[in-house]
Amino acid sequence: MNPPKRSVASLLACFALAAACAHSAGDPTGANAPGAGSASPASPATTAPPSQLDLARQHIDHVIVIVQENRSFDHYFGTYPGADGIPMANGSPTVCVPDPVLKKCVRPFHSTSQLQKGGPHTHRHSVADVDGGKMDGFIRTAISGKIDCATVRSDPGCESYLGPQRQPDVMSYHTREEIPNYWGYADHFVLQDRMFAPADSWTLPAHLYLVSAWAASCASPYDPMSCTSNLGLGDQAKIQRGGQVPMWAWTDITWLLNRAGVTWAYYVGEDTCFIDPCPHASGKYTPAFQNPLPGFTTVRQNHQLENIRSHRDYFARAAAGTLPSVSWVMPYNGAAEHPSSGQPIWKGMAHVTEVINAAMQGPDWNSTAIFLTWDDWGGFYDHVMPPRVDANGYGIRVPGLMISPWAKAGTIDHQTLSFDAYLKFIEDLFLHRQRLNPRTDGRPDSRPTVREKLPLLGDLLNEFDFAQDPLPALVLDPTPLPGTP
Repeated sequence: MNPPKRSVASLLACFALAAACAHSAGDPTGANAPGAGSASPASPATTAPPSQLDLARQHIDHVIVIVQENRSFDHYFGTYPGADGIPMANGSPTVCVPDPVLKKCVRPFHSTSQLQKGGPHTHRHSVADVDGGKMDGFIRTAISGKIDCATVRSDPGCESYLGPQRQPDVMSYHTREEIPNYWGYADHFVLQDRMFAPADSWTLPAHLYLVSAWAASCASPYDPMSCTSNLGLGDQAKIQRGGQVPMWAWTDITWLLNRAGVTWAYYVGEDTCFIDPCPHASGKYTPAFQNPLPGFTTVRQNHQLENIRSHRDYFARAAAGTLPSVSWVMPYNGAAEHPSSGQPIWKGMAHVTEVINAAMQGPDWNSTAIFLTWDDWGGFYDHVMPPRVDANGYGIRVPGLMISPWAKAGTIDHQTLSFDAYLKFIEDLFLHRQRLNPRTDGRPDSRPTVREKLPLLGDLLNEFDFAQDPLPALVLDPTPLPGTP
C-alpha cells in the first residue's frame, strides 16, 4: 500500500513547526533547523517492528497436525501441575458423578491399566454427559441402553461399564506413569488445557471439522447449498463401512491451499486409505472415518487424491526434508488409542512419538510447528463445560499440545481453542488470513458460523516465542519405561 500523500499546506506547516522549535531552543535564526545549511543528518526513518504473524511466516514453513482418538483432557492431563485439571483438595478429587447402579457418587480415580472401555460418544451421548453444564452424566451414559440395571443387578451387562478396578471406567484418569511421553512433551513445549472438540459428537464429524470447519450431509455432491448441519452422520457411516466413499460438497481447507499453490498431504495408515493408489481399508470401522478428504468433491475435481498418502511417505519425506507446508497425520488401525479396541495406550503413544521424532530428526525441525490432539472425549469424564459457539459445538474438552523449537517452553495455554484454531493458524500463515467463509470464497454454503472468525477462539500464535534460541529436539524412546522421561 502506498503511503498517503501530504498536501502542500501540511508540508509548509511542518517546516514552520520545525523553525519554531529551533527558535524556542535558543536558535532564533533557525540556522540549525532541519534543512538549514549544514544541519545534522536526518534521523533514519522508523520501521514498525515485525508482528507475531510476520515472525511466524519467517520461522515456520511446515505445520503438522497429529490426531489420535477418544480421550478427554481430564482423562490424560487431569493431574498435570498448573493445568485446569480435576478439582482436588489435598491430592484427592473433590468432584463426583452419580452412579445409578452402585447407588453412590463416584470420584475420578487413577487407573494404571493400558486398556480402557470408555463410553458411548455420539451427539446424544455428548449432550447427556454435559447435562446442561453439570458435567455429571458420564456414568449414566455409559450404562444407557442396557436393561434396568438399577433393579436387575444379576444381568452381566449391568457391570460391563466397570473397569479393571471395579469402578466406572469413564471416571478413570492417567498420569505420567502411563503416558510419559505425552507428559514429557507438555513439560518441554506447550500444553493446551482449553482445547475443545469442534463438535459435540463422534469421530467423523470431528474429522470433517478438522479439514473444513463444518460437518453436514449433502443432497447433491456438487451443490454446497444442498448441505445441512449433521452431527449424527450415521447414514454416511454405513456408506463408509461398506467401502464406498460419501460425498461432501462444501469447501474444505485443501481447496484454498491448492488454489494458493500451498503444498499439503494427509497421511493415513495403509489399512485406512480408502482411495487408490493406497490399498483399500481392511478394517472398516473408526479408522476409515479419520480420512474424510476423499469424500470432498473439490478434492476429486482438483485431482488432489494423490496427496492422501501412507505413513511410509511421511517418514521418507521427513528424513529428506521434503514434507509439504501442511501435513495431517492419522494413526494406523491399532494405534488410534480408541477405547475398547483391545490395543494398549502405549501403542498409540509409540506411533505418535515416532511421527514426532521423525520431524525432529529431519532437516526441517527448526521451521516446524507440530500440533497433537484427540478427536473426541471417548466418553471419559471432564469437568469443564464446553462453550456453545453455535448449534454444533463446541464438544467436550480434549488434550492438546504444541511442539516446536519456537514454543514457549514449559507453558500452559489457557486460551479457548478448538480444531478451528488449526485452520486459522494455517490460513494466517499461508493464505493471507483468508477464511473458510462461504461469503468470500466463491462457494456459498449454509454453515452456521465462520468458526475461524469467532471472537472466543484463541490464537495459536500466542504460543510461540520467536525471540528465543530455538529449542533442541526432544527425541524420545517410543516405548519408554513407565514414568519416564
